[in-house]
Amino acid sequence: MTAAEMQASPQGKAPATAGAIVISIDAMGGDLGPEATVGGVAKAARAHPDLHFLLHGARDQLEPLIAQHDLRGRVDLRHAERIVTMEDKPAQVMRSGKDTSMWSAIESVRDREADVAVSCGNTGALMAVSMIRLRKIPGVNRPAIASFWPSRGPAGWNVMLDMGADVKADAEDLLTYALMGSSYARNALGLDRPRVGLLNVGTEEHKGRAELKEAYELIEQAQEAGAFDFIGFVEGNDLPADRADVIVTDGFTGNVALKTGEGTAKFISALMREALTSSLLSKLGALLAMGALKKLQAKVDPRRANGGVFLGLNGTVVKSHGAADATGFAAAIEMAARLAKSGFGAKLAARVASALPSGQDVATGADPAPEKSESST
Repeated sequence: MTAAEMQASPQGKAPATAGAIVISIDAMGGDLGPEATVGGVAKAARAHPDLHFLLHGARDQLEPLIAQHDLRGRVDLRHAERIVTMEDKPAQVMRSGKDTSMWSAIESVRDREADVAVSCGNTGALMAVSMIRLRKIPGVNRPAIASFWPSRGPAGWNVMLDMGADVKADAEDLLTYALMGSSYARNALGLDRPRVGLLNVGTEEHKGRAELKEAYELIEQAQEAGAFDFIGFVEGNDLPADRADVIVTDGFTGNVALKTGEGTAKFISALMREALTSSLLSKLGALLAMGALKKLQAKVDPRRANGGVFLGLNGTVVKSHGAADATGFAAAIEMAARLAKSGFGAKLAARVASALPSGQDVATGADPAPEKSESST
């Protein structure tokens, strides 16, 4: 049942659009401001008639944009006085951020007015607000951010986590990441039985820190409960390869890998542009290869995979890239909608609960022993 059907707010704040997926939007976050976020909402609204939106932010800035994009009837506007900036500290936002668009967007998910929240604001603040308002699901010590990595795998993308929610991760955390990442790969990429790899400095079992060796054993033992295949250790050159569908690591390593990949992609793109425009002959060659170059550009366009998902919370939150334009933000919204339609939150909680030690609490409403059908979680 969607948030709109539940009509959770006693004041009737939830949109009266039975059957719609309701997306809560922090319209003021990000580098490009509400023009980009509302533009992204407009793109997603045109492509998906079953979506409804709660827009959180300054009324005087959002109302003209809603009218400009002809979104009346598709959105509800929630006025919020303040904005969380990229410079704001998470602790500061937790103490005094209740009147911000980010806080309001998360609150709508907490109150079940919306199925999922999307923001391209300050990552640390968004995670802090999400944790304090939504809380962690039982069995999760450290939530994680999962992102897509372009690959030669069957889906064209690999899932990697954690990408920076927490710089630390012990063996039990890495096991939880494997469970959450494989559930995410099933629901977001349609992979029946994902292959899970644990990132290390080598593939030999004797290599790596003590917590990685312990995590290796825990993940290996959880394959059946987690409905995934553990392939063992993987290395950095396996990130874009067709070896693992889910790559598990701590947030420090994951974030360094992410930023390294982004920087390398930009560097190679700049070199190609210089090479293809360096002479008349190279320009002619580029013109002849234009079709292939456009296909390559579409394949590696980061906007297509925009949207890191916060895993391990009692509610789904999608973090769009801070510099996302309307196209990128629309991609994040579409990711959020797919997860909401699949019932991903409940499936994730059930899958984590299935691997908890005997006697430990499980998530409310989650089946502690879900079916092993790959479409279940």
